[in-house]
Amino acid sequence: MRRLVLITLAVLLAGGCGVMPSPKDKATDDARDRARRVGNRLYSGSVRPAQDVGHLADDIEGVDVMRVTGTTTTQGDGVGVVIRVSGTASKDWLEPEEITVVRCFELRISPKTEWGDEPRDVDCPRGRPLTFKPWPKSVEIPYERLRKALPRVPRGGTVDERKVRGAVASLHLDPAIHTEVQAEEGVVGVSLRVKPYLDDALDCALAQVAPGRTSVWSPPKIQRMPGEGGCGVGNAIHPMPPPH
Repeated sequence: MRRLVLITLAVLLAGGCGVMPSPKDKATDDARDRARRVGNRLYSGSVRPAQDVGHLADDIEGVDVMRVTGTTTTQGDGVGVVIRVSGTASKDWLEPEEITVVRCFELRISPKTEWGDEPRDVDCPRGRPLTFKPWPKSVEIPYERLRKALPRVPRGGTVDERKVRGAVASLHLDPAIHTEVQAEEGVVGVSLRVKPYLDDALDCALAQVAPGRTSVWSPPKIQRMPGEGGCGVGNAIHPMPPPH
């Protein structure tokens, strides 16, 4: 009797609210929403080659990259990435068992792309998902080695720029690390900086050698972004105030 009442209510609700989407349609909508979230994660103002965009998508759990087209995100129509994702939905409120569908969508990454753009439904390409080589290793700046190598000057003493340069040279840094040493008003500043492969922000170590104080630090990320000057040797000699 109870089941009959529930079925009757379901029929009445369906009749009053129009045609309800099928479980398969709801699962497809779930897959499309997942694809939209992948597009949001790929959204960027950076110029990236097509293979890097595909690789970034491939790094996301539950995403298969089936096709990558284009050259870079800023050339022509940008980069197209066809991804394969799954979506789930309950069969209905009387049967909570879930069904799963697998769907493919094309994401377009270009200067015209907007946050939350709707992914385009496409047929899944035949064959296996693409595979990608490991990411290039980023050069690491040896913060602690720099800290130990730099001279300590007592209060009232004089900083010798040549000793600071010698300390930096003794580190035998990777050629990819750009080095600056500059003296001003009795203080010597040091800047070591390198651009990580995928990050827009520079990675940098700043050091200041002054009478009574030798400091090594890394500026906040907002100061390490392009155009902010936070990794310049001037910031080592005259440190910027912390961002608000």
